[in-house]
Amino acid sequence: MKRKIVVGIDTSNYTTSVALITTDGELVANIKRPLPVKTGERGLRQSDAVFAHIKNLPSAMEEAKTYMADSECVAIGVSEKPRNAIGSYMPCFLSGVAAAESVSALCSAPIYKFSHQCGHIMAALYSSKRFDLFDKTFCAVHVSGGTTEMLRVTPTDFAFSCELVGGTADLNAGQVIDRIGVHMGLQFPAGREIEALALENSKKLPSAKPKLTDMRVNLSGLENMAVKLYSETNDERLVSAFVLDYISKGLSLLAESYITSFGESEFVFAGGVMSNSIIKNNLRCKFNASFAEPALSADNAVGIAYLALKRFNSEK
Repeated sequence: MKRKIVVGIDTSNYTTSVALITTDGELVANIKRPLPVKTGERGLRQSDAVFAHIKNLPSAMEEAKTYMADSECVAIGVSEKPRNAIGSYMPCFLSGVAAAESVSALCSAPIYKFSHQCGHIMAALYSSKRFDLFDKTFCAVHVSGGTTEMLRVTPTDFAFSCELVGGTADLNAGQVIDRIGVHMGLQFPAGREIEALALENSKKLPSAKPKLTDMRVNLSGLENMAVKLYSETNDERLVSAFVLDYISKGLSLLAESYITSFGESEFVFAGGVMSNSIIKNNLRCKFNASFAEPALSADNAVGIAYLALKRFNSEK
């Protein structure tokens, strides 16, 4: 008897991802291809991202094929936009949608479309085994290079209803990390190197705390402070530790403001920045919080695949 497989596809601004899970919920493959960013640059133009996905998808699909022996594709999930919001759109997701629709037509399997953000939330719930949150409203904080948003999340039959209640007032947390990393000569994206450097710091950190207004935190000043600190000390370790500590304080302020407004809550922290052990440990000490493992914090298609499985099962 053939094993039944659900395919997930996610084409974010920095990673081509394909995931395979069984209809029993077993993760079979989590395939990722990073998009190339030239040394010294701080990101990709959408046209370059689309082109990179077109180059990456055939090899990612070829790798996925190696897991499909004696298996049948019964459903495909794909991220079609960044967020659950009117007008949310990025061309890079068109690459994944085209691939998903092609697989759907070939396999005669249904295709289900979700937002990239819902995929991140689902990946965090799966990774932390918090399936109990499917039955309650909770707070999700999505923290990445392109997003720093605090959401009041209500599970639906097929995915999540996400109400934006707070976040950043200016720069995103991951955006600041990458800008400062590139300024210090690190490779983009800089999160992993920043974390490694910060863990080696033994010096006292400068005293600084972000501002919070109307459930929005200001992070733009962090870039200026970090650049100044680096010019004065030329100490990558100290600067890296300062940056991560400041972002931890900002996320803590957001979570505290949520509790003030809505009462005690479960928190789910998702997105690439939340793979950072320093930020994660600081938040875990203060809040009733769940996190994805590092492989499922950064952009991936696993959450999308599980959302497609949830939808597929509801329609059986």
